[in-house]
Amino acid sequence: MILLDTNALLWLETGHARARPLTKLRTRLFVSPASLLEVQFLLELGRVRLRGISSSSDLAEDDRWTVDEAPARAWFEEAIALPWTRDPFDRLIVGHAFAREWKLATADAHLLEHIDKRKTIEL
Repeated sequence: MILLDTNALLWLETGHARARPLTKLRTRLFVSPASLLEVQFLLELGRVRLRGISSSSDLAEDDRWTVDEAPARAWFEEAIALPWTRDPFDRLIVGHAFAREWKLATADAHLLEHIDKRKTIEL
């Protein structure tokens, strides 16, 4: 199982070349509710524009991935134990992946520096 970080989600949605490795995998892709919240902020701030997408709820309905509803306590406890990042979305998304024991698809250099390579898919 693979959890997409927010950039991976956006890249898949827009057909960006960086997402190409994910399209070749034969495994289920999941999205964290934290990524959907981050996308919503980015849409509201005008930092992201997605064709045909007016809110992050539209992304949640895409058949290419499933929004995972991990138990909040385990997910947040994992996030609390990540003092190496101050980005709340990164912390929650990594915590989510750790709680589920899934790989995280990311290109974020800071995350890749701190997460065991066996727990990531580098984009």
